[in-house]
Amino acid sequence: MHASLLSRRQLLGVAAAASVAGFAGSARAVSYAPRSVSLYNTHTGEWLRTVYWADGHYIREAVRDINWILRDHHTDEMRPIDAGVLDVLGMVREQLDTDDPFLVVSGYRSPQTNMRLYLDGEGAAKHSYHTKGMAVDFRSERRSLTQLRDAALSLQCGGVGYYPRSQFVHVDCGPVRRW
Repeated sequence: MHASLLSRRQLLGVAAAASVAGFAGSARAVSYAPRSVSLYNTHTGEWLRTVYWADGHYIREAVRDINWILRDHHTDEMRPIDAGVLDVLGMVREQLDTDDPFLVVSGYRSPQTNMRLYLDGEGAAKHSYHTKGMAVDFRSERRSLTQLRDAALSLQCGGVGYYPRSQFVHVDCGPVRRW
């Protein structure tokens, strides 16, 4: 499942098939510089370091692997993660100038999982962006929550929630807001 840098020839082959539903939008202006993420799922112990966008296209295999890492760990249900969230994570990584993996607390949540968390008073929003594949809760081993929050806020690319008691920052690609 670990995707690595691809040769130009492989990228061209992948690019032809890289039209993935839910990946039409982007949180930043088009640039041909590769975009990458490094993720560690705190619930499953799985990790991934991958280039998910290069030469003007999302890389289907990398996106598939990211979707798996960010799946609902309660049910193993997977949904395509919105490109805007991937780009926010990539830009936060760039802002912090780090290759360290983001420790994922929550990515996609099925509506059933989200409703259970909501009813149990676990802090989930009733109509959470997590159920749409548009949000990620995360932290970092080598960067403080304040650094993560401030980097995400500086991007002005969506919602940013700061949860110091629970030890994570929430980012989503909804309207720009903070809490």
